[in-house]
Amino acid sequence: MAKILFVNPVVREEDVPRHIPYGIAMLASIAINNGHKVQIYDANAWRKGFDVLPEVYRADDWDVIAIGGLTTTYNFIKEAFRIAKETKPDAFLIAGGGFLTSMPKDIMEWIPEIDLGIVGEAFITWPEVLDKINDKDVNFESTLGVIRRDSNGLIVLNNTRPILPELDVLPEPAWDLFPLEEVYFENSASLFSEDAYRVTRRIDINASFGCSLVCRYCWHLGTTGDMVIEKNGNDENDVVFSYGRSIRYHSPEYIVSMVKGLKKRYNIDFANFLDENLMTMDASSGRTWLKEICEKWIAAGLQPSSRRPGGVAAPPGEEPGVYWSGTSHASLHTPEILKLMYEAGCTHLVYGLESFDPVVLKNLGKGTNVKKNVDSVGECLKSGIIPIPNIMIGFPEETFETVRNTIIELVNLGIHAKPHFATAYPGSEWYYKYKDSIIEQYNGSLEDYVKDLGDASKITGVISENFTGLELLGLQEIVATWDLRLLDQASKNWVAPKEGESVAIPQVSTNFVRKKIQAPVSNERTSIYLEIT
Repeated sequence: MAKILFVNPVVREEDVPRHIPYGIAMLASIAINNGHKVQIYDANAWRKGFDVLPEVYRADDWDVIAIGGLTTTYNFIKEAFRIAKETKPDAFLIAGGGFLTSMPKDIMEWIPEIDLGIVGEAFITWPEVLDKINDKDVNFESTLGVIRRDSNGLIVLNNTRPILPELDVLPEPAWDLFPLEEVYFENSASLFSEDAYRVTRRIDINASFGCSLVCRYCWHLGTTGDMVIEKNGNDENDVVFSYGRSIRYHSPEYIVSMVKGLKKRYNIDFANFLDENLMTMDASSGRTWLKEICEKWIAAGLQPSSRRPGGVAAPPGEEPGVYWSGTSHASLHTPEILKLMYEAGCTHLVYGLESFDPVVLKNLGKGTNVKKNVDSVGECLKSGIIPIPNIMIGFPEETFETVRNTIIELVNLGIHAKPHFATAYPGSEWYYKYKDSIIEQYNGSLEDYVKDLGDASKITGVISENFTGLELLGLQEIVATWDLRLLDQASKNWVAPKEGESVAIPQVSTNFVRKKIQAPVSNERTSIYLEIT
């Protein structure tokens, strides 16, 4: 039995902690199910700073300290590993998650304290690694899906681990290891809808992995089966991403059973689907998946009382059911499924509309257009579900005209939105295309760029070929205020980049290919199963 400590890094310091880290919760459950002892220090929940980490590390004789997360948590992760090695030099330090998978060699170089990294999907690799450590075997030369240091200290990336084909074998996440009552339930309410604002006991769930779309900015690759390992120009293994777009999802029975269990154990009143896009899963299933989820949700008694015939909200003290929310896509839903989702308790859907300009939308790869974006908002409103539109600016081809087209449609729809900035997250197509320009913007330091990355609400590496970062800040305010007069004034006084002197210059990279790469799929039946009740 190995003693394992997970550390959940701080995410969005400017916001209260809202989301239980689903990946860590799942891997913790897998480890427990395989006989290991697990504890979690949720730094994002407690917000105690770095000073408390030595005390946390000294709390037990940990065999493994595992830290992982998004690229946006890199600063915390780097310091947390440094303190771990200094405080607990005998513990085996493991990294994983999106921050590592998107750029494994860079991360291993920048954080020398890491002993082993799990690249890509960890469901099979993680228990295999733990078993080896428990047996005092730290030779991972033949272990798939890891990046390691050899006997000479050289960084070696092993071949890809095949992805797990059947998600229903996964156990229920280890919710009980997180401060639900003290932190997460306290921060349940959101402003996205009236029902979402009134909830007091929300939990995030994940029903699927993958997406069928090819958004150029998407960095959710690797862990969804869109990554292979190939030799680079130095004859070394390196990650190569594509738009293979492997899609897997839990059965409706699994999802509803899990939510019913959460209702019974924790009396939750809201479930937030973390999925990339509920509608892509539904389309992949032949438009049966969401329908079955809704029908089984209602049959299981999870339908909120306000959505039952008569529409009367439950009085205080009565079971209100479980409301829910997720993400959608403008071209993949139907009025029929939206109506059923509303009846089952869906309160709001986040739409990645991004833009209302035809050129931008065509180049984004989202598979939608202006009309579909506009119609989707109306259809969603008609169903009773609140649409929450995401808007972005700063695309490579962004111009005053593309910004104008977006503002006009926002005005027509009556939607105010402070747009995020188009951001080239590591692992995305844009990252490899504009990597050289980004490095130049950060005075030659790629790590400085990664340290600066946030949730796209601020400017980091500019990928616009026409506008500087300062100009984009001004355009953000113009879009947020619908100020077409100021847009016209800015356009008249703007000095365009000279030919050959674009703000961001595109490059070609062998780390990203447009051809589809078929991800290897595991045929293994693992010992991670734990029945959902």
